[in-house]
Amino acid sequence: MKLTKKRLAHIVFESDDWASKTFDIVLLFMIFGSIFVAILDSVGSLRARFGEVFLILEWVFTILFTIEYFLRVWLSRKPSGYIFSFFGVVDLLAILPSYLSFFVLNSQLFTVVRALRLLRVIRILKLGRYVAEAEYLTKSLKSSSHKILIFIGFVVTIVLIMGTFMFIIEGPQHGFTSIPIGMYWAIVTLTTVGFGDIYPVTPLGQLVSSLIMLLGYAIIAVPTGIVSSEMAAQKRKDEKLLENNRCPKCRFSPIHAADNYCKNCGEKLF
Repeated sequence: MKLTKKRLAHIVFESDDWASKTFDIVLLFMIFGSIFVAILDSVGSLRARFGEVFLILEWVFTILFTIEYFLRVWLSRKPSGYIFSFFGVVDLLAILPSYLSFFVLNSQLFTVVRALRLLRVIRILKLGRYVAEAEYLTKSLKSSSHKILIFIGFVVTIVLIMGTFMFIIEGPQHGFTSIPIGMYWAIVTLTTVGFGDIYPVTPLGQLVSSLIMLLGYAIIAVPTGIVSSEMAAQKRKDEKLLENNRCPKCRFSPIHAADNYCKNCGEKLF
């Protein structure tokens, strides 16, 4: 029994042999299939014609994902660690909307049930488990989180100051009825969205607006540069670790990140 459980755990959590890779591929098709059904089910004309088919398919996917969820809980060395992890929460949210529909019985709350069912598209977050590059992005975001938080604080400060200035300069007669409205305008302008529902009329207000627009172009590039530099640093760090590794067969070193086979003996590298 222990051997069977160990083998199942390897298939479910790893992806280095035929069985585990097949499991991942099947799961990927299930995720895409369930998302596709949810998208089609949101189209009124298609739901009217194929509603029952969509419902059956959805419950097939829900049952299969439920089995997968409890299988992962059972096979985890520390079940609570998986349950409260990011992917554990995502896996639970992927199946929860369908079961919640049983508890909303009143006809006037039918729209709520439909809204809950639309949350099935959250299953696309499960794809992150199978994208190797997502690990780089996750590590980079964690490493740069403090810099990004400081940057966000800086942006909020600018928005508050500029929103206050515009409230003073333009005033309620030009649509800037409060500081929060001025902050909303500053966010829209700073991000170069420009809805046009509120805009400055006075020359001084237009000057401030021009400065915020120019500042917006500079600000947009900052978080991209922070994360990009962290991703490059993480990649260099991982490549350095690989260079310190040796071939498992002939002990040849260094092994680079792009190497699929040992340059010395031809052994396949994992």
